Amino acid sequence: MVFPYSTRRLSSTEVEDILAKLTQELTVTTDRIRTIIKQFNEEMDKGLDHEGATVPMIPSFVTGRPTGKETGRYMALDLGGTNLRVCEFHLEGQGKFSVHQQKYVVSDQLKKGEMRHLCDFIADCVDNFISEHGSDHLDEALQLGFTFSFPVLQTAINRGTLMHWTKGFNCSGAINKDVVVMLQDAFLRKNLNVNIAAIVNDTVGTLMAHTYLHPETTIGVILGTGTNACYYEKATGIKKWKTEKQFDDMVINMEWGAFDNERRVLPLTIYDNKLDRESINPRQQIFEKQISGMYLGEIVRNAMLHLVDQWMLFNGQSSADLNKQWGFETAYMTTIIADNTPALASTEHILQDVLQIETTTLEDRQIVKHICDLVARRAARLSAAGIAAVLSHTGDIDRPSVVAIDGSVYEFLPGFENNMIIALKELFGDSIQNRIKFALAKDGSGFGAAIVAMVAHKAATSS
Repeated sequence: MVFPYSTRRLSSTEVEDILAKLTQELTVTTDRIRTIIKQFNEEMDKGLDHEGATVPMIPSFVTGRPTGKETGRYMALDLGGTNLRVCEFHLEGQGKFSVHQQKYVVSDQLKKGEMRHLCDFIADCVDNFISEHGSDHLDEALQLGFTFSFPVLQTAINRGTLMHWTKGFNCSGAINKDVVVMLQDAFLRKNLNVNIAAIVNDTVGTLMAHTYLHPETTIGVILGTGTNACYYEKATGIKKWKTEKQFDDMVINMEWGAFDNERRVLPLTIYDNKLDRESINPRQQIFEKQISGMYLGEIVRNAMLHLVDQWMLFNGQSSADLNKQWGFETAYMTTIIADNTPALASTEHILQDVLQIETTTLEDRQIVKHICDLVARRAARLSAAGIAAVLSHTGDIDRPSVVAIDGSVYEFLPGFENNMIIALKELFGDSIQNRIKFALAKDGSGFGAAIVAMVAHKAATSS
């Protein structure tokens, strides 16, 4: 027997009740943010005191700050995906610079072959780049910063042992080896007058790049597919540093995505718990799973399906795409949050044309938009909590400071920055807006690597 498909429109009272319940579940109160900041500060202290803490607070070996007055030529390499990017930056002082750059495709054969072959390929690309841009007649060695976007155990500014490959790379003869030494050997084989002055984490690069442009920059933050932060810590604060401290401060790579893996203070909902259970790393990176682009769409999807199961959304109907893990992309949130048309036409397009949900009412679309708004606002407020924790720890909360932020979540989610500012005002009063400025810092991985090379070279020549 075929039962007729019937639709039941929710009453305005039912819609209001659904929206109110979602708001309650996904709102982070000011008091909760204060609790999170307090816990964040405790975890930061643990990470600075000893190895093995949840928030690891990794020394970057980057000491000294650019002033923006530096001049000279510095190179950068960025390896971490399909392309190898080779750049040469000409620092002109006054925070100004010019750049030449070129991309080279890294073949699958190179990604899975011997490490020596990959290093020779990189050396050939650098050789080709230098020849084309007329830097091959310099008397002194060109200083190069190497952004190597794979897990590395760093032992010096220019020393890093590969822990394991990710992102489709699996070169033999590289695990537990110093990638800087291997690449420098390839440069020597090609007679390239290039010195790898630094191996660089992309978050650290973001901070250093922006500090050259704006010396009052105190924190570098990534709010994109993943999340991380780094900042300048005083030498006396790095308790676990056992050798002599011949520096005033050092950039600390927080790896803050792991904050509150113990689930003490973060506001976890059933939607977060489901995401975490089904992820490839359950009970890890809990903070990252609430605020970064890889996960926000999945939180929205879980909330939508929860309502579908209760016949509160789409008349209890779903679709193959909506039922699929990661089927609702964070990019859809950007479109839906920005949709201010009376009938929410863009939202209708995403739900019906993209996700293949058979039919939606205006009430359905309003509920989905509300979920997207709430999940994005919560992510912004939690991001602000992390930033406020760092500023409180360093004392920069009371001084003019710039927070350099790179990443698609910060750049593209409508209202994200404004929601961060609102959270800071609730915590510290309206005057905070006059002291703390957020700034989009594009391309930290390229320019930042060159700046770190410059800082490292200056430190090496002055010591």
